[in-house]
Amino acid sequence: MSSAAETLPRPISNDFWLSTSGDDLTPRAPLAGDVEVDVAILGGGFSGLWTAYHLLRQDPSLEVLIVEREICGYGASGRNGGWCSPRFPVDPGALIKRFGAARARETILAQQAIVEEIGRTLEEEAIDAEFRATGLLSLARSEAQLSGLAATLATYESLGLRSGNRLLGAGEARERIHATHIHGALQSRHGANIHPGKLVRGLARTVEKLGAVIHEGSEAIAVRPAPNAAIVTRTGTVRARKAVVAANEAYRTGLPGYRRTLLPMSSMIVLTEPLSQSQWAEIGWLGGESVSSQVHTKNYLTRTSDGRILYGSRGASYLFGSAMPENAIRDEPVFEWMRSCVREWWPQLADLSFTHAWGGYLGVPRDWLPTVGFDPDTRIATLHGYTGRGVSTSALCAKLLAGLIGGWTTGLETLPVHRPRAPRWEIEPFRWIGVRYVQNAFARIDEAESAQRRRPLDARFAEYLGEQ
Repeated sequence: MSSAAETLPRPISNDFWLSTSGDDLTPRAPLAGDVEVDVAILGGGFSGLWTAYHLLRQDPSLEVLIVEREICGYGASGRNGGWCSPRFPVDPGALIKRFGAARARETILAQQAIVEEIGRTLEEEAIDAEFRATGLLSLARSEAQLSGLAATLATYESLGLRSGNRLLGAGEARERIHATHIHGALQSRHGANIHPGKLVRGLARTVEKLGAVIHEGSEAIAVRPAPNAAIVTRTGTVRARKAVVAANEAYRTGLPGYRRTLLPMSSMIVLTEPLSQSQWAEIGWLGGESVSSQVHTKNYLTRTSDGRILYGSRGASYLFGSAMPENAIRDEPVFEWMRSCVREWWPQLADLSFTHAWGGYLGVPRDWLPTVGFDPDTRIATLHGYTGRGVSTSALCAKLLAGLIGGWTTGLETLPVHRPRAPRWEIEPFRWIGVRYVQNAFARIDEAESAQRRRPLDARFAEYLGEQ
């Protein structure tokens, strides 16, 4: 088996997941010439692979071909924090305001159900992706955060979804995880942890067994609608009789006509060395839950199956024109700040070493709502916009999209994600000005809260903009 360093087409910011996936990362053969299939899929991440999986499981006669610029899992699917989240990208309160209580409840239940379905599918397909149904632990590290968690629980209660969700006081929360400044927590039995590298590489092998063809090292330069629906790559064209699926998430912004469909947002991660048993005893977290606090700049923590602490957060600031350079997500000052956050949570781990640091880009829609759509006239199908919750949400959206393409009912057709298109982001420089302002304001709000100072005068305005 070749080593990850020898076989990856490009370095991935010292990635951990792919290098420990147990898979030979030698790229599959690139597309060589023109070909015609039933369904052509652009992107070898979770969106494209789950779409192929559901199509072929329901209709094995379909000819499905996937083209991927690098290798399967090179993008966000192989770089994320390992959460298989039951939380939909739009928060419950906002779902209620926009779509009403009934559709909000339906959406939340569908998101929770897909997590369980992923676990069953991995077992059925013998994909060892280290799926662990650990649940979530949302920590309040200030009184304001605790009030926010109480409001979230009240919203769940109003939808009849209190079951499996419980608000913990400071003492009980500290018993579960011995971090600093804990005021309480919202515990949920829903949700799981996963090894995303093993998941994405295992899915790729599985869809090949089902009949799909995957070409790696095949960069797309255009997606073409009917009457000549196709994916045009630098080495050939894949024509599609039934559908062309744009499943390249944040990277879609580099294609003609797609620049303003999503905002590429960076997320960055640091990873510790494995902790000893005595160190785990010191910090608790024996349940292995997916952990976060309620800061505006977001954070997420995972206890890996080999006993490391993964700490992730929003990364580098948005770049003008939706640029996505790899060097922007290798920012050592950001990584060092994140390491200091881990040490602030657990001062007793001050001497702990960090072995890995990496970043990736996720796709943010203008209204934060994912989009799943298929136009039979143009034969263009799309799914995108998971806002950092793509491990689970991509599977949900792919299941729906496969049904739309194949003509079968999935029971997901009434979800608000099923729509022809999302609102477009503003043109530059207005996009850059607005996003940079909100990013800066959120950092100032978090800093003030951490220092127990008054919130900035523009806090409410920034929060309003951040929800639009």
